[in-house]
Amino acid sequence: MKEKVGSYTLQVEPFHVDFSGKLLIGVLGNHFLNCAGYHAKERGFGIAEINESNFTWVLSRLAIELNDLPNQYETFTIQTWVENVYRLFTDRNFAVYDKDNNVCGYARSVWAMINIDTRKPADLLTLHGGNIVDYIETEKSCPIEKPSRIKVGSAMPMRTIETYYSDIDINGHVNSIKYIEHILDLFSKDWYNNKRIKRFEMAYVAETYFGETLSFYRDEVEDGTFDIEVRKNVGGEVPEGELVCRSKVVFVNK
Repeated sequence: MKEKVGSYTLQVEPFHVDFSGKLLIGVLGNHFLNCAGYHAKERGFGIAEINESNFTWVLSRLAIELNDLPNQYETFTIQTWVENVYRLFTDRNFAVYDKDNNVCGYARSVWAMINIDTRKPADLLTLHGGNIVDYIETEKSCPIEKPSRIKVGSAMPMRTIETYYSDIDINGHVNSIKYIEHILDLFSKDWYNNKRIKRFEMAYVAETYFGETLSFYRDEVEDGTFDIEVRKNVGGEVPEGELVCRSKVVFVNK
């Protein structure tokens, strides 16, 4: 049987960094999704395998906590493992190491397997004989808090955008990482000159499709900590729109 922890070495390409030369959080998020896919595929429950039964994986929640990020051209390693499996969800963790094997950060994520047609969650403990539980890793720790509850009180959107071609993924909806990129664009370059992201959380609620509008609401709940809510089609048939996702971003001084 495959090892329970998957380990993947990557390189920071020039087009994967921000103006400071550090790996972009959105790109790191994509690497997490890719490594989760590699890990699942190698153990028999990857996208291609479950697609044959008309199922797919969807990301429900994500929390990232960072000490640092690798620089342009540097290699780094992502480790990933399954911490828990429930009937409708599974907890997957990540650890990020720099070229010298120092810890850059950790991430926690929650995933569901859904029916492609009905969009309803599947029972993970019965599909494919429930063998996903064979890969639960209990020895390796992920020393960060699980995603928290986020509530935004602001009634005035900070920004409203339309969704376009480059936002849409193979599942036909806005890619989960695109929300991260749009949320981080709510802060200015001057802000990022002086601050870095210590913790970032996402909680996904509903799907957004091509041509729909996204409105972003932001509350600063304490110094450097922001709660953000994204709603779609505000002012349409449902004036307050439909909740799509929530996020928390915690900044610290560089």
